[in-house]
Parts: sequence; structure tokens; C-alpha cells
Amino acid sequence: MTTEIWQLSESELLADAAAVSHDIQLLEARRIALVAEIDIRVSREKLGFPGPAGWLTSTTLLTPSKAHKVVALARGLKNFPDIADAVNTGSISVDHAALILDFAETPPKELPQQGQDDARAALLTSATGPEARTGPLRAAITRLHDTFGGKTPPAEDTDRNELFASTTLNGRLVAKMDFDAVTGEKLLTALSPLTAPRPAADGTPDDRSPARRRADAFGHILDRYLAMSDRPTEGGEKPHINLHIRLQDLQSLGGQNSDDITDDETTRAAAQSNNAAEGDAVENDTATGPGNQARSATADRGAYRDLFGDGSSVGWLPWMGPLSRNTSRQLACDCLLTAIVMDENGNPLNLARTARTVTAKQKRALTARDHGCAFPGCGKPAAWTEGHHIRHWTDGGPTDMNNLVLLCGFHHRLIHHSDWEVFIGTDQHPWFVPPASVDPTRQPRRSHARAGPHIA
Repeated sequence: MTTEIWQLSESELLADAAAVSHDIQLLEARRIALVAEIDIRVSREKLGFPGPAGWLTSTTLLTPSKAHKVVALARGLKNFPDIADAVNTGSISVDHAALILDFAETPPKELPQQGQDDARAALLTSATGPEARTGPLRAAITRLHDTFGGKTPPAEDTDRNELFASTTLNGRLVAKMDFDAVTGEKLLTALSPLTAPRPAADGTPDDRSPARRRADAFGHILDRYLAMSDRPTEGGEKPHINLHIRLQDLQSLGGQNSDDITDDETTRAAAQSNNAAEGDAVENDTATGPGNQARSATADRGAYRDLFGDGSSVGWLPWMGPLSRNTSRQLACDCLLTAIVMDENGNPLNLARTARTVTAKQKRALTARDHGCAFPGCGKPAAWTEGHHIRHWTDGGPTDMNNLVLLCGFHHRLIHHSDWEVFIGTDQHPWFVPPASVDPTRQPRRSHARAGPHIA
């Protein structure tokens, strides 16, 4: 009989916590080994994704970044048995193993093979045991690269340039940059004239910190870029901000009357905004918001509705997710609003079959419904997707909303060349049927955007 935690003595608490931590390390190693085998043996069609990382993200609680790290270790450790042994015995952490593996796979250009082996052994020794720390390990790797990295000085080596950008749990964006001197000079030169303190008209000093001024300046540079007429296109359109929100959440805007926009006061609508000053479109379409990953089937609907409303009570940005109504109104306040009427399930009304390919207007409406790749567990941004005809155009399938679904390139090919099926359900949202090789019962699965909270 297992002893309850509260019954353990202090010594037993410490011993059990240490033992469990070691077991976790061993389980991490086994997961890496399993993923390595999956990567070799399981087809992409059965996974439903280009590789194990997407499958891990869709079927476990791993974040995409963590899943990609597991896959990178699974693929890389088979080439370095010494690192694999350290992981499999629980001698080093998975994070430290990832650092050493990265060094082993991309060693300094002028470090000979024997030197690489010796350096790897030294790094493994320094990473072994609970006393190991990430800082000294990173410093040692940096010194090796600086010493044996080749003739190009580190400050001028563009191969080392990196920019990481990730969203936080509270909906912010965190970025980390590592640039060569020339790229850094370009950035600082662009920021410089925009970062000077700006006193108010009455002489009140600018109380923004230097970091805040640089952030504001960077936002201004992005505004100027998005206003340019000759910037590259993506998905057939020039990049622009898309804001999805119910019309009723915007109807407090000055001079805007909802009766002028919708034919039925009970109909939901989404407003497509075009920035008059910049000539850029900002679409405001109804959305259900990404929300949490799942909810209990027995949850109290009253409490659920109190927490999540009808699933569309906040704005939604395709890249960043939920946005408050106040900020949504702020984005829309200088815009000309054009309605896209939505039904009771948050779907844009049907658009006519006008062409073989999806028009820009239809793509905006599909984005309002699907948010991105609709394949369960994928959700790649709408800008990276294509409109798929559920019933093929060549078979007479119309280019209508009830015959279209947004899919990324991989899942578009998967639907065409495998036994996966997709249909529009009674809720007017896409549903996917896996092949029997994936699920013998072929139970339909909700589209990715519908995986979170939603009140039908």
C-alpha cells in the first residue's frame, strides 16, 4: 500500500522527491528513444503531420518548442552514443544534452576531430550531476567557438545570427536577438532617431524608460513597413493585421450605427476594416478565440458560459490570439467598416462560386471561421494556408464556404493523397475523419480552431 505524502517523514520526503526526479529523467530518455523509433518507422500519413513534433504537440501536453527539442534529440543522439548514454542513465539533463548536441552537430570550423571528441567529453563531465549549471556550460561552448570558429571574427559572423520570437502564456511576445555587428548597426541606426525623449507640449518631460522608447520605436518601424506599397506578398496578399471581433463589440464607436451595417439586428457580423491612412486592410471578423485545449463533457454549462461567454466576446489576432475589446475598438476607431455577416455559429455567410481558386474576400471569410490550418492539432497561421475544395472543383464542387476549408501545404497534400476525409458538419465547421489505420473507429475530429471553448 502506497504511503500518503503527508505521512512521510522529512527524510522520506527528500528521498522520494530525489528519486522521482531521477525517474523523470529516465522517462524523458525513454520518450526520446520512442520518438526516434517513431521517426523511422511511422509514416507521415499515419502521424497526420510532417514529423513527430506536430504529432507530439497534438496528442500530448508538450508545447511546440518542447516537442521540437525532443525530436531534435531523438534524431541527433543516435550519432553521438556518448551523449545518448549520459541521457539514458539520467546523468545529465535533457536541456544540457541539447546544448552539447548542438555543439557536436555544428562544431567550430577549425577544431580538429580529436579536439571535438575531447571537448565533448569535457562538456559531458561539466554537465553531469546536480551541481551542473547552464551558465558555465554555455560559456565553455562560446569560448570554443570564439577560439576555433574560423577566420571570421564572432562579431562579423552572420552564420551565428538568430532571432527567437515566442508568445507568452499571458499573450505577449518575447523576442531574443543575436546579430552580427553590421546587422546590429542597421537596427540601432533605424531606432536611433525614434528613441529620443519626446517632452509633452507643455514641457512635461518624457518619463518613458530607454527600453520603452526602443520598443515604441520598433513598433513605429513596423507600422512604416506595413504601410509600404512594395512589400512582399504572402498568401496572395500584402501582409496586414487581421482583427476578428463581433460587430456588437464595436458598435460603441462614434458615428457608427449597427443598423447601418446589418440587415438583422440579431445577426452576428464581422467588420472588415481598411486603414484609410495607410491603404491597408484590417479585417474584423467574428471568431471563437483559441481558449483552453479542452473542457469536461460534464461541466456545468452555466459556469462555463459565465467564464467563456459565447466564445466570441473578445477580439482575436491570427498570430497572437485573444485581444481585449477596448484594444480592438482602438484598432478599428479610424477605419471604414464593411460588414461580413455571420450566422449563429460564427460562420461568414456563403459566398458565391465565382472562380476555381479562392478569392481574397473568401480567404478572409475562411480565416474568420477556421483561423488557420483546420486540421486537428495543426493550426498553422492563415497566411500559410490554402483553400481546399472538399468536393473537387473538377467534380463540380463549388468555391463556396460550405465546400472550402483552410489547410497548410502538408495537410492539403495529405487530404488529397491519403484516406483522411473532411466534411462540413451541421455546425458549419470542418470535421475530419481519420483513416482506419489511425483510428479503427474512424471517429470524426473537430477542426483545430474548434478544439477550445465554444458555445454552439
